[in-house]
Amino acid sequence: MAVIEDIDVRGAQHCETTALGVLLRHEGLDLSEPMLFGLGSGLSFVYWDGKNMGFPFLGGRVKPFELTRNLTAALGLDLHVRETTSPRKAWRNVAAPIDGGRPVGLQLDSYHLDYFTTKVHFGGHVVAMYGYDDQDAYLVDTAPQGGAVTTGLARARAERGPMTARHRSFTITASGGPVAPREHIVPAIKSCADAFLNPPIANLGHRGIEKAAGLVPKWPRRSGNPQEDLSRAAVLMEKAGTGGALFRNLYRDFLAECVQLNDSRHLRTGHNLYAEAAALWTQVAALVAAAGESGDEENLVAAGSLLHELSRIERDAMRALVELLGQSRQNSLPSMSCITMHDSFSSSASSTSTHTAPSATRRSHSALSTARRSSPTSPVPARTSRCTRFLTTFPSGTRWKYMRGPAPVGSAHAAHLSPPSGGSVTS
Repeated sequence: MAVIEDIDVRGAQHCETTALGVLLRHEGLDLSEPMLFGLGSGLSFVYWDGKNMGFPFLGGRVKPFELTRNLTAALGLDLHVRETTSPRKAWRNVAAPIDGGRPVGLQLDSYHLDYFTTKVHFGGHVVAMYGYDDQDAYLVDTAPQGGAVTTGLARARAERGPMTARHRSFTITASGGPVAPREHIVPAIKSCADAFLNPPIANLGHRGIEKAAGLVPKWPRRSGNPQEDLSRAAVLMEKAGTGGALFRNLYRDFLAECVQLNDSRHLRTGHNLYAEAAALWTQVAALVAAAGESGDEENLVAAGSLLHELSRIERDAMRALVELLGQSRQNSLPSMSCITMHDSFSSSASSTSTHTAPSATRRSHSALSTARRSSPTSPVPARTSRCTRFLTTFPSGTRWKYMRGPAPVGSAHAAHLSPPSGGSVTS
């Protein structure tokens, strides 16, 4: 048994920002959930459908774990990621840091967590782990899921399917001295805005919202069980760890904090527009829910009209935000930041890759146009590559070194499995 003492087990609204909050507070950095979401370039939009999907999916953030990569890169923190197909090695990857006094982040499938009452497979769920005993792991999950909880882990970590990872675990260390989040706000906002305004495909960003506007009224013909599917879609938009309004509430509140720290006309415009957008997204969810309950498709027609308006509002908000002056877009990995990956593709083979980013380059932005309206907003995180949010794991402009081969006990590679002690542990 090992439990790290004095862990702040505050649960937040979204799973990944909850876990990040636990790990960063342990490193002495206490940021609000909207600030974590914004600096991590969390905001986006995706309309996703396919032949193998039972019903279309609306997403309001970047893909799982990209928020973590973006945030640690923006703040110059060291992110150590471990993945393996071996359950035994996966447990060692978790137990070693905790035994050394450092909490661990995990990506897993929430379906197999004991405390989840709604059983739906989601392989992109992220939690923080701060202890274990002979039977259970001690986790911090979102406030709606109970905050500090205990559960078995083996099946949740081993599950395979959409958005799952190979027993992924990670730790974060602040080895570069004091972190000044305020310095990274403008690059984060501008980078996120640029990606939102210039999506690589029509399913993403403001173009994706416009596409959804035309397709949502047709959803009953896409579903075998409209009542169930529409009701679930509404819940996912408002209550499934989004913070409400498909993450727009978090985005709005992030921009509100930014205005207090770094007031500007463009920030105020963006904030006002995203406050309006957040309210409209909640209305969209309510109309979708009403359509599921009543079967009245006019609710979906009204939802489509609001989505047309939302596409314009969010586009105008991002056009205002991309014009923020005095800062240039930064690469997602600042100079001297490091991501270390430990991968095991079998129980006997492993590999390590260390990513060191070059110094941040400065690239100027030309203004696209000024926003015509105003409304409130939430967090906009730093982007790394303008069109790779949903398509790549790491942004462009990086250098990698690969080392493959077994990691015998006592080797330099194996030494990475035990991060430096960061807190007291009771055993």
